[in-house]
Formats: sequence, structure tokens, C-alpha cells
Amino acid sequence: MQASDLTARHCKPVSKGESPLADDQTSERLACLHTDWRVDDSGREISRSFSFSNYYQTMAFVNALAWIAHAEDHHPDIEVGYNRCLVRYSTHGIGGLSDNDFICAARIDALLPGQA
Repeated sequence: MQASDLTARHCKPVSKGESPLADDQTSERLACLHTDWRVDDSGREISRSFSFSNYYQTMAFVNALAWIAHAEDHHPDIEVGYNRCLVRYSTHGIGGLSDNDFICAARIDALLPGQA
């Protein structure tokens, strides 16, 4: 699997009865993303910190991220500061990670090809 495999896909609704990705599936998908993406200790969330030169660039990134979230109907938790943004994905309905988290993360990586 490659990043282009993820960016070519779209998020799908996830049912509450579905199981989160297994550890090997998570590792396979994580390998397709920028190396700054991390899985938390519980294995239920991926996150990446982004740094920018100024507030304008940070907010432009957040707006682009919001557009992706809206288009895919899959929304991250974000923390925004003057020149930084922390993005965290988890599929809360299943209590862990789904393909949707990695699809959106790959789309975010594609926003900043110089950092990917």
C-alpha cells in the first residue's frame, strides 16, 4: 500500500459494531504516511504536529484541513496555536482507528508536499 492508494479513496460510514484496525493493519497504513504521524500508546489514535512561519499560514492550513474534513465527513481533533497545529484522528464510533483516519491523514500530507 502507498499514500496514493489512500488519497484515491474516500471515507465510508463506519458502523458501531465494526472492529478497529488490527495492529498490523495500522502499521501498514502508517507506513504510507509522513514519518511524523504517530500512533498513541493505546493504539486508538494517530497524530501529527505541523509548524508554520506565521499565523496566516497556520490558519490557511486549518481551513484546508476543515475542507477535507467536511468533504470526507470525518473530523479530526485539532489544537491550533500561532504557528502550530496538532491534528489527531480516531474513529470514535468504534473506539479506535479505521481506514477513514488514514485516508484523511494522507490527504492532509498531500496539502504540504514539501513536508511530506
